[in-house]
Amino acid sequence: MSESKEFQVILQVIVSRLVQMITKEMNISDKDALNSLYSSKLYEKLEQEETKLWHLSVPTLYSIYVEEIKTGKISFPEEA
Repeated sequence: MSESKEFQVILQVIVSRLVQMITKEMNISDKDALNSLYSSKLYEKLEQEETKLWHLSVPTLYSIYVEEIKTGKISFPEEA
């Protein structure tokens, strides 16, 4: 499996878990959670392998997502 294929698989797993968390925490549908995530700046950065955001835990990514929703800005933890 090529590195980009591996990354796509990892990204799918992260997105799936993140959408589950958004759905549960915000009490919205899977579809709404997915649409919201896909249109976020966080997702835009997450799908760029070189940002290494996929190394972060799902709860950490969720907190970044919530911050973006509330403030319109994203800030990344130091380890990103």
